[in-house]
Amino acid sequence: MIVMLDTPQDLDECARELGGLEVEQLFTPLTRRAPQRPDQHFGIDNGAFAKFDPQPFRNLLARHNDRRELCRFVALPDVVGSARRTREVFGYWAKHLNGWRKAYVVQDGQEDIEIPWDWCDAIFVGGSTEWKLSRHAAACVKAAKAMEKWVHIGRVNTGGRYEYFRDLGADSCDGTGLARYSHMRAAVENELNNPRLLLQETTP
Repeated sequence: MIVMLDTPQDLDECARELGGLEVEQLFTPLTRRAPQRPDQHFGIDNGAFAKFDPQPFRNLLARHNDRRELCRFVALPDVVGSARRTREVFGYWAKHLNGWRKAYVVQDGQEDIEIPWDWCDAIFVGGSTEWKLSRHAAACVKAAKAMEKWVHIGRVNTGGRYEYFRDLGADSCDGTGLARYSHMRAAVENELNNPRLLLQETTP
């Protein structure tokens, strides 16, 4: 599972700290970082977990438009914690992102709302921590993989959570802690190479 990082730190050094896990760059409207690897794959998040602002999101897409064929996914704007409202917002934005690989953000309440599979190329597993680790989220991942969609997991900052979603079949993940701190990357590497530590975690 690829680790996508929104970080000013060198991606190669981050990969070494993660024990050689594959690392790619994640862009958000909040940080507006320059590409470290202009010719390699990347992902785009929408920044909605903090507060979504349409214009910086549009500006971000414009900056990367010339290399959008390298983009694994763009997480379309969502309403954190509400699958129903997210479905409505997705319907609005999907019409404006022709040529981009669109990711639909699944989250709390998704089990009661149909995922717009015909309109998305990927799913981004967001929502509350409790829902993210639920059987409902796992079912979304399994359904996406059965339909050959890319699966990205947000807020993965521990070895146990990395292993859990990797084994479900997810393709990529991100985590603010992994993006910011060397010690958290080293801790994940240590946990993944020490099964006893993984077993001690209280959540996946």
